[in-house]
Amino acid sequence: MSTGVVVNDEVVEAFNDFKLKKGPNKLRYFIYVMSKDKKSIEIEKRGAIEKTYDDFCSELPENDCRYGLIDLEFETDDGRPTSKLVFISWNPDTASVRPKMLYSGSKEAIKSALNGVGIHINATDHSELDLETAILPTVKKFA
Repeated sequence: MSTGVVVNDEVVEAFNDFKLKKGPNKLRYFIYVMSKDKKSIEIEKRGAIEKTYDDFCSELPENDCRYGLIDLEFETDDGRPTSKLVFISWNPDTASVRPKMLYSGSKEAIKSALNGVGIHINATDHSELDLETAILPTVKKFA
């Protein structure tokens, strides 16, 4: 299902710098939001490089949808430090039906704009965002 929502050019430009850890986009994460007119996806928040996964999760609203992209640093099962770019679609059960449908239907637009992100996670409540039990087991499959 396509909603006709487009990705703001700033999202793509910032992402390309983010991947390369360049300039002002040497960050830990982005949180994306639907524009007020519901026609485009734009950057809502940027997390400084010192921020953590817990900081990222605390930036997600309790009762509204968002998209997030985080450069997740972790240790592989054999002890190597590494990082992966992880896209998270935050679509909480407590959100209203209209935003849930809009975000679900527009997810492919932002996923295709964030070229090179191989790990996509859908989360509907905070248990699905738990780093140890939900996120790391998925991410480690790609390490």
